[in-house]
Amino acid sequence: MATASSFSIPPKMKAFVYSEYGNPADVLRLQTDIAVPEVEEDQVLVKVVAAGLNPVDFKRMLGLIKTPLPIIPGYDVAGVVVKVGGKVKNYKEGDEVYGFTNIQKSFQHPNFPGTLAEYTAMEEKLLAPKPKNLSFAEAAGLPLAIETAYEGLERIEFSAGKSLLVLGGAGGVGSLVIQLAKHVFGASKVAATSSTVKLDVLKKLGADLAIDYTKENFEDLPEKFDAVYDAVGQSDRAVKAVKEDGRVVTIIGTPTPPAILFLVTSDGSILEKLNPYLESGKIKPVLDPKGPFPFSQTVEALSYVQTERATGKVVIYPIP
Repeated sequence: MATASSFSIPPKMKAFVYSEYGNPADVLRLQTDIAVPEVEEDQVLVKVVAAGLNPVDFKRMLGLIKTPLPIIPGYDVAGVVVKVGGKVKNYKEGDEVYGFTNIQKSFQHPNFPGTLAEYTAMEEKLLAPKPKNLSFAEAAGLPLAIETAYEGLERIEFSAGKSLLVLGGAGGVGSLVIQLAKHVFGASKVAATSSTVKLDVLKKLGADLAIDYTKENFEDLPEKFDAVYDAVGQSDRAVKAVKEDGRVVTIIGTPTPPAILFLVTSDGSILEKLNPYLESGKIKPVLDPKGPFPFSQTVEALSYVQTERATGKVVIYPIP
């Protein structure tokens, strides 16, 4: 059983919900009478302060990923623990946390508690203490992207002294791959691709070589890399940019061998491992300059994410 909460928790909450597939403007609706999620023994109830948006959110909404309806979208969260389950050991009421919800479970259950709502329930193992130096909005933009970046680099056994090419270096995942490769994994050189207007973003993130994909084909460069992290779905070209024994990981589409496709699983221990790098400022969140978007503009924010033109992450803040 969950312990009684000292916070005043209403029985109903506001949440964005869709009951059919389509574009955000056509199907996403704010509802004010959604039941606040029940807390299981290993879960905490989080009062959502900010929520990050990801491509998976609009892909589910369009029906490209078929999951049971209705859906409360959203995976990334930063907020405050307001209730704890009976078996929760690491968190108490009032703790500031961040993390992302269980993607696999969300694909299987209708009414799964997404984060575009006033409250969400999450297993404690999916969460980590919010870095003290980050705002809720900054923290909310990190979990899914930084875990995807980190686990993808681990999957290809990236290590110190190796060179890396990042495709889509100014995006939510790519912007963190650049920083992790440099500051956590010890890359000898990091190159990254972007459009012309985002080349300065790559350089500020620490890329040694910024490649304008509108003007040159990265696979035609004379230099080949030890590894390629493909965050845009171009593994057919990525495999031509690695050395003979190089490794390629992609997070989108069907991989061209020897590239591998990687799908992230939520794990709060990775966030805890990376918190010192975030708190020291070595790794910085990258939020799109158009945001953050207030809760009332969630539809507009998701439509913007759908353009796939965002720099870094799009975040909803504040959530009332």
